[in-house]
Amino acid sequence: MTIVIFLGFDFVYLSSIKMKNENLQNIANLLIVLILGFILLKEGSFIIVPLVWGVFFAFALNPMSNWIEKKRIPRGLAILSSILVVSLLALSVFYLLLNQVIGLISDIPEIGSVFNTRVETYLADLQEFFGVELNSNELLDKVGLFDFGSLNKTIFATGKSIVLAGIIPLYIFLLMYYKDFFVEFLIRRSKDSNEKIINWAKDSGRVIQFYLAGMLKVTAIVALMSGVFFYLIGVKYFLLFAVFIALMNLIPYVGVFISSLFAILYVFLTTDSLAYPLITFFVLWGIQLIENNLITPLVVGSEVKVNALAVVLAILIGGWVWGISGMILFIPLVGVLKITLEKNENLKAYGFLLGDEITISEESENFWKLIKKNFRNSSKK
Repeated sequence: MTIVIFLGFDFVYLSSIKMKNENLQNIANLLIVLILGFILLKEGSFIIVPLVWGVFFAFALNPMSNWIEKKRIPRGLAILSSILVVSLLALSVFYLLLNQVIGLISDIPEIGSVFNTRVETYLADLQEFFGVELNSNELLDKVGLFDFGSLNKTIFATGKSIVLAGIIPLYIFLLMYYKDFFVEFLIRRSKDSNEKIINWAKDSGRVIQFYLAGMLKVTAIVALMSGVFFYLIGVKYFLLFAVFIALMNLIPYVGVFISSLFAILYVFLTTDSLAYPLITFFVLWGIQLIENNLITPLVVGSEVKVNALAVVLAILIGGWVWGISGMILFIPLVGVLKITLEKNENLKAYGFLLGDEITISEESENFWKLIKKNFRNSSKK
């Protein structure tokens, strides 16, 4: 009897060790896959980033292409027409900004000299006030952030990105032309029913379409508000700075800080009063508050439904892997990941971890959330 009990305990002990080893093996395999995946994404960004942009724009242009195709137009011609319309709009905006970009580049030496003069003046005032000797030349050499001579190199270095973006229309055309082929591949590859695969593709496509269309509207609204303000205070390149702030606003939390810093610096260097930079700071801060708390929730809605922590992590990881493109693309990609996890019964909990579906009682809501809720309810009526 004692031998039987001992053998039983020994069997349980060995089973527990085996389960622990299997768990450790699964964790190790997951870490290996994640590490190799990030290495592949980072090293292959030259090919993968345009492809992902192509996928996103293919989803965004698909409704327009389908509408044209329903008019008895061949699919290839319908896709080309959709790409052509969007390309013409983009080229029109680029043409409007081109003259302002050229003017700003030509003004960089003058702005740099003004900056050096302003710094020397303020350092002399500080030296007289505190009685401490400060060398302006050494300080300017150490502050590499305001090396206006290198700004020209930075601007022209974007030529590589422009050339890289030239392949995106080809990706868009091929992805849209062979969309039925890819759907058939997913159906054959998956063990689930065809209905689940089709629903997943539709939900993912809706998230991408809604996100891109909503952010385009938000970008236009932010550009309009910023442009009106810059025009009123007499900024020479008001259209360029308005579009720059609106585009950088696509990068949550980080983009608005960077764009505002450059805008405030330019206003500081091109005006004679400190009141203008301070007004610019408060106005841009107010536009950001309105955009984050009012415009984006109403225009974009909660279709992506990703919590702020997941968004911040997506921005950091995306910026590390793909730079600025990753900071923009990883947010809707996290939304697609959330949908994918929610479709799997074993992984639903991880989908919930990425979401923002947190129930808050009426008594626990703050004043600002109550205002937004009442505003949304009134807008739906």
